[in-house]
Amino acid sequence: MRAGLLGLFAALGLTFTGAAYAQSSVTLFGLMDNGVSYISNEHGHGLVKANDGVFTPNLWGIKGIEDLGGGLRAIFQLTDQFSVNTGSITPGQQLFSKTSYIGLQDDRYGTFTMGSQYDFMAMSLWASGIDTADDGGFFFGFPAGPFQRLGIPNNPTGELDWDRSEGTAIANTVKYLSPSLGGLTVGAMYGFGNVAGSVGTGNSSSFGLDYLVGNLKLGAAYTDVKYVVTGGPQVSVRNWGVGALYTFDNITLHGLITTVHNMGNGAAAAEMSGGVRWQFTPTWMLSGEYMYLKGNTFLDNNHANQVGATLFYILSKRTTVYVSSIYQIANEGASAEISGITDTGPGSSSNSQTVFRVGIHTVF
Repeated sequence: MRAGLLGLFAALGLTFTGAAYAQSSVTLFGLMDNGVSYISNEHGHGLVKANDGVFTPNLWGIKGIEDLGGGLRAIFQLTDQFSVNTGSITPGQQLFSKTSYIGLQDDRYGTFTMGSQYDFMAMSLWASGIDTADDGGFFFGFPAGPFQRLGIPNNPTGELDWDRSEGTAIANTVKYLSPSLGGLTVGAMYGFGNVAGSVGTGNSSSFGLDYLVGNLKLGAAYTDVKYVVTGGPQVSVRNWGVGALYTFDNITLHGLITTVHNMGNGAAAAEMSGGVRWQFTPTWMLSGEYMYLKGNTFLDNNHANQVGATLFYILSKRTTVYVSSIYQIANEGASAEISGITDTGPGSSSNSQTVFRVGIHTVF
């Protein structure tokens, strides 16, 4: 299953390194996930529903590599998101809403790309395999919590993917990723605001660091996105995170800390999580996650504890079926919210919420 997850990241084009390629190629790829979920409390009511894109988002894309000789390659990628249950693309988004970029990759000097791309909160903490969400319910395992007043602009709930680890592309970016130097890889990204007469309006920046030595992997990232708000000043939202992964035999341990700070209203939140993944046979794997979420005084000092577990049956290198259960409990007076449950407003009318899911996932 670990190899399957790395294959997933490779399919997304998130694992470009300095490795040599024998020939030029253009590849069609995709990820599909669907299942049935029971939610104990969504807007005050229990619900059983078909929902897709939980194990991963449902994606299809095209990626290409052209060998230019001497260790230099031209690369590109176009990726879009869709719903398996309806067959439609994600409402209100562009044709290639997840990624669209072109660039050059060199064995000695690294990779330079331009376009709409993931920042390093996703690259160094999720795509690297460090994030604990994959242990505790995948989309349901990312941080959300009782932070409805977080107020991130252009966000359907104001808090969805508040630490950016799920992978939200930033437009008009240039990105550099170094080759591995003794196990150390560093990266930087800048996003242009494209506002005439104001270079600092609507821009973004992100930095990442990854270090691999033996069975230990470390990651760190920082991202600052400035949102242009109609009728008001721009709002800067800043994230940072650090994490680690250690593998021995058939067990993998994860640890992660991520934060968000809305510089516009002063809201801030943090999550601390730990996860474990145990592949006890070639076809069966069990994983679990614990997460603690804490908001600052602007968020009424709300906090929550969340636990999740997933049992996998691996049908092949491409296809897996799974069962997940996630439970979150917040402080009295707060509204619990597990990531991905709702697109608008608080998830639960009480301070607790439970999700149970059965699903299937494949990569092509």
